[in-house]
Amino acid sequence: MNEKTFKQFVATLSLFALLLTSACASIASSSKTVILEYPQEETIAETLAEDISVEAAPEPERFVRGIHLSAWISGPGKHRTAVIDLFDNTELNTAVIDIKEMEGQVYIDGVKTANDNGAYFKAIPNAAQYIAQLKEKNIYTIARVVVFRDNLMPRKKPSMGVKKPDGTLWTDKKGITWLDPYNKDAWEYTFEICERAIELGFEEIQFDYIRFPSDGNTKNCRYSNKNHSSETASKAVVEFLKEANKRLKEKGAKISIDVFGLTTTAKDDMGIGQKIVEMTEWVDYVSPMVYPSHYGKGEYGVAEPNKQPYIIVYKGIEGALKRLPKEKLRPWLQDFSMGHNYGKNEVRTQIQASYDNEVGSWLLWNPKCVYTREALKGNDAEMSYEISDPPTAEMIKTAEKLKAAAAAQEEKMPTETTDKDDKKIEKETSVELEQAK
Repeated sequence: MNEKTFKQFVATLSLFALLLTSACASIASSSKTVILEYPQEETIAETLAEDISVEAAPEPERFVRGIHLSAWISGPGKHRTAVIDLFDNTELNTAVIDIKEMEGQVYIDGVKTANDNGAYFKAIPNAAQYIAQLKEKNIYTIARVVVFRDNLMPRKKPSMGVKKPDGTLWTDKKGITWLDPYNKDAWEYTFEICERAIELGFEEIQFDYIRFPSDGNTKNCRYSNKNHSSETASKAVVEFLKEANKRLKEKGAKISIDVFGLTTTAKDDMGIGQKIVEMTEWVDYVSPMVYPSHYGKGEYGVAEPNKQPYIIVYKGIEGALKRLPKEKLRPWLQDFSMGHNYGKNEVRTQIQASYDNEVGSWLLWNPKCVYTREALKGNDAEMSYEISDPPTAEMIKTAEKLKAAAAAQEEKMPTETTDKDDKKIEKETSVELEQAK
């Protein structure tokens, strides 16, 4: 029994005591540490594989708590050591590793189509060895695969790509090509990558960009299905997942999908073919990207969503639970700054919003793999969670702001007001408080 398994066993026996004392649980560290960074002009050397068992590690008994790891972080030995140290000393137990990114690079060897067309990039040497090392630590391993956004294969095999009306390749606003979601050869290429990942030991395949293009002049997109519509687009995405379920589940892998945060409440496919209910039928887990920075002003009645992470995440997950089974929900949370600085409080309040919806699993995203360590609890916390006694601290803070705003507004008003004016102010404040919840 390794160290982490022993700790989990002890945590299980002591669960009742933990629930009584968890309010006083200590944070794993007291500072935001750049635990991982991109290698600067570093040569990734091939090393001899160690004789390590690659049998699947058991999936965490109850909750998945993970982080995104880029391929370039998962290659060099010093970064691998830092990653394992983070998992050993925090509640994290899941690694989501990029094996194909939106530029089209495939980071694992042994995928023939990628090798033959120059799409393989040697970023993760001895991948099987690394996966085995993670499993030895009881770290659950997920391979993240960007599906249809691909800037390499359509240029090598134009028949797979989305076209313009003149037959040339269509590109989004960043100049990136896309694989045609209707094209079965594009499907086969994706499955080839996934099957190789499973051979290397990954326990789960996570599909990202499992959708149609959204950025750029999408009116100029031409697909192999001449009758392209919102209905056929969503059907194509579901059919892809249905085939993935058939091909990959029989190999013992679980399947998950990343979806836009707003799909949890949207009633249509949002113009990209993502109908979350239909997609969920064919996968094990759904990870809506409920990043507060990605919501427009006024969404869910919140003036500045990026500054109200608890409310946005709570509302996003609340909406999902009205449509999806709780056991399949595993949200992506924001641990990066975009327009508003995110630190310990912003990260932890998102986690709490998940718990307050009785969803105990979550994933943290940072494109540079820089994580707020002080927002993470110790590894004895990965088996449980606590629900806030309402009102939460975030709700109280919001109510106080609204009260102060109402008071300021009252000071600016004439001293004599009518009953009608008083009722209007009372109604507006009541509505804002209700939205904050």
